[in-house]
Amino acid sequence: MAKSKTPAKRARRAEANRLNNKAYKTRLKNVVKNYEVSLNGDDLEAAKGNLLQVTSLIDKSVSKGILHKNTAARKKSNLSKQLNLLNK
Repeated sequence: MAKSKTPAKRARRAEANRLNNKAYKTRLKNVVKNYEVSLNGDDLEAAKGNLLQVTSLIDKSVSKGILHKNTAARKKSNLSKQLNLLNK
């Protein structure tokens, strides 16, 4: 544990950020899982709606600093590619 006030405060803040980021990433994983379930169920309308929701959540995570912008771009590209393969 930190010996003075400032590092102790920084450690508390880092722990709070870690928990917030963990919750946000878990939420993102759940939304992606729902999207993949709708893809496997061959429900294209639901999949399109879920893709919009996933894309929005990924963009928000970039703006909050949870994901790197290139990671987000890669995830969005792969998810949209899956939907495009089903449309053919």
